[in-house]
Amino acid sequence: MDKSMPEEHRNIYKTARRDSGLTQEAAAEMIAVSVESLRAYENGYRIPPNDIVERMAHYYHTPQLAYQHLQETNSLILQIVPQLQERSVLEMAVRMYLRLSQFQQAHSVERLMAMAEDGRIDDQERPEFEAIMDDLREIIQSGLELDVYA
Repeated sequence: MDKSMPEEHRNIYKTARRDSGLTQEAAAEMIAVSVESLRAYENGYRIPPNDIVERMAHYYHTPQLAYQHLQETNSLILQIVPQLQERSVLEMAVRMYLRLSQFQQAHSVERLMAMAEDGRIDDQERPEFEAIMDDLREIIQSGLELDVYA
């Protein structure tokens, strides 16, 4: 993170709480932790466990906090979940529609079913399978962005 930025802009837990309009005392009570623990999370002295972050995301009405937390604390997430970008709801919806439409127009489902019919993807089918998977990853990314940021 950029060290020149003020503290409140760097700590995702503090930013989410403040954006929700909650005091530390009110937030601590809602998420069932001590005010001291919440301060430790918000000042970067401790990393909150996943169950606490889940409650924060719920009570702060910020589902993106869970994604940000996992991204900052678990390097495996980037191998499984695509990098998400916050966009306007309109842009996210249009991106999702276009990707689904292109997938349908390319008959990708039918191509995938034809490849899978024999229960395996052989070397000859592998390049087309990978292209279909790339398309599916873009659809998944668009759907997750809509889910997390809308």
